[in-house]
Amino acid sequence: MTGFAPWVATLGGVGLLRPMPGTLGSLAALPPAFLVMWLAGPWAVLAASLVVLVAGLVAVRHVAATMEAGADPDHAAIVIDEACGQFLALIPAMLSPVLWILSFVLFRLFDIWKPGPIRMIERRLEGAWGVMLDDVAAGAAAAACVWAFSWTGWANV
Repeated sequence: MTGFAPWVATLGGVGLLRPMPGTLGSLAALPPAFLVMWLAGPWAVLAASLVVLVAGLVAVRHVAATMEAGADPDHAAIVIDEACGQFLALIPAMLSPVLWILSFVLFRLFDIWKPGPIRMIERRLEGAWGVMLDDVAAGAAAAACVWAFSWTGWANV
């Protein structure tokens, strides 16, 4: 895989690192998400999530087309989906360190565990849509949990 699309799909090569490329992809999303949140707020993080989603769909689709027939389009090296899901999970976290940690942990948990609807999305959607949208769903689930937790007041500790 050579060219710009694989570079985007692997987050500039982060997905090629071992071990745990998905976790490393999620970690790689934190600095740019923090910068966007700090400069422009949570709505800008949502906008950035949408940009990452579109870029990911294009990149993953191109990468899948260039891979050998029968190869897994959700290859471990493709981590643009983790970045998109992580961005979404961070939207309700604002600039709270507690909520950022919780967002990261919950997103990874939902992404790996894939409870209920998340697993259904992964199984029913093929190609780039399935690769991206299961992580979008995991990010949305994590965001909902973070938002609920933030209402408890514990995030201010």
